[in-house]
Amino acid sequence: MRESELRTPCFVVDEGLLQHNLEILARVAKEAGCKILLAQKAFSMFACYPQLRQYLAGTTASGLYEARLGKEEFGGETHVFSPAYREEEFRQLLEYADHFVFNSPKQLAKYAARARAAGKQVGLRVNPECSTQEGHAIYDPCSPGSRLGTTLANFDESQLPLLDGLHFHTLCEQGSDDLETTAAAFEEKFGRYLPGLKWVNFGGGHHITRPDYDIPRLVRILRHFKETYGVEVYLEPGEAVVLNAGFLITTVLETGRNGMDIAILDTSAACHMPDVLEMPYRPPLKGSGQPGEKPYTYRLGGPTCLAGDIIGDYSFDKPLEEGDRLVFEDMALYTMVKTNTFNGMPLPDIVLRDKGGDCRLVKRFGYEDFKQRLS
Repeated sequence: MRESELRTPCFVVDEGLLQHNLEILARVAKEAGCKILLAQKAFSMFACYPQLRQYLAGTTASGLYEARLGKEEFGGETHVFSPAYREEEFRQLLEYADHFVFNSPKQLAKYAARARAAGKQVGLRVNPECSTQEGHAIYDPCSPGSRLGTTLANFDESQLPLLDGLHFHTLCEQGSDDLETTAAAFEEKFGRYLPGLKWVNFGGGHHITRPDYDIPRLVRILRHFKETYGVEVYLEPGEAVVLNAGFLITTVLETGRNGMDIAILDTSAACHMPDVLEMPYRPPLKGSGQPGEKPYTYRLGGPTCLAGDIIGDYSFDKPLEEGDRLVFEDMALYTMVKTNTFNGMPLPDIVLRDKGGDCRLVKRFGYEDFKQRLS
């Protein structure tokens, strides 16, 4: 099936573009001597896992279901972190996870001994209290009052015998310059605890596959920790794995005017790309420009009853018409994992496009998927 035959809305992931990212990550792993994991919170399309597992060492999870998915569908190492584990879920997680990262000394005291007795590795997430975020406070784990990670003031040195490693995660769509700043703060506060540990995990948020990313600097930072402290170094990017490798194809349902031109699409910001409203975020749209840049500017909105279901304002070379197809780019990350059925909105099809341009329907959702989420 070719792209023109696809039903919209649909997510399309391109194997060739995915391969490009994976080869960059493999180069980093080799040059830095580190291990790179897939952060499933950003991308959990397990139809792609056979391709990904050829280059990545395993997966990270934020809870039971992600850990099970990673263990059963990906293989390799399965790491899990939670701000607080539920007792019944922890018991099940012992079947799936290899590495457990705890958020606080209390969680460590409650669960670490049981994890180690089951042959699992144990880590503690620390908070270096070094914020490098600009404009995305919702994604800043180092913001004042953050619930994520143990600060130096709360670190309990008596628990060091329970630990195999330390974990920190502070970045969001950032470069190696911000990592260098954060790594220095981490090393100043927690570096003295690394000798004798097995690993350090630098978390995610690394935009490694972005064209302007400084890979040599990243490699230098990672090798410093590996060579200075004798630890294994982990990275767990999510976005970098699928950056610019996915698309959301949508169709114009209607056009109108209310002080400006408006187009209603068959896709929804609220249901299909919630980061547009949460961050907020303006997704790139193939062939479009900024408002006023091209002759015809439209406000693009979804078909739900939410007044704020607005994707953004875009300009075009010619007027939009009913039936026109639009292609949003960079739509693999934080989309499929966040979609919802508010208003009974159908979920987009999920499609995999091979290197020859042929498209395979991986998943089609229907009424039962909506109904089964309700009582």
